[in-house]
Amino acid sequence: MNLKPKHQRMALLGVALVALVGAVLLAMWGLRSQASYFYVPAQVESDPPEIGQNIRLGGMVKEGSLGQAADGVTITFLVHDGEAQVPVRYRGILPDLFVEGSGVTAEGRFAPDGTFDADTLLAKHDENYVPRELEEMTAAQAKATVAETSE
Repeated sequence: MNLKPKHQRMALLGVALVALVGAVLLAMWGLRSQASYFYVPAQVESDPPEIGQNIRLGGMVKEGSLGQAADGVTITFLVHDGEAQVPVRYRGILPDLFVEGSGVTAEGRFAPDGTFDADTLLAKHDENYVPRELEEMTAAQAKATVAETSE
């Protein structure tokens, strides 16, 4: 089959367009399972996500709610936003900045019992964050340490 140059360009353009649409659809289908929506406890209460759906839950760790299971690895706590609260269960080592009353973002899914099973915890801090190692240093010592490590 001998096509004129104009028809060859049109055929090539058609094939490229079909390939591009196919690549976009494949990428969207592959990323579909990776997407995780962000919820706060009030949203979970009013419009709960599906059981097993990957989401991110954000809020504050409620004071006095932090507990540890008998296995020594499972941590439980409540995340609240001032309107509602959600029980969270996490197995693993807590981030250094994780404390009651601070902000947290938990990635995971809801279990059938209504508890949020977190796979990952991200502790938040404010602009006044000071590493534990520098807390007991004087201002001059801290500046010297920062200067040494930033060279």
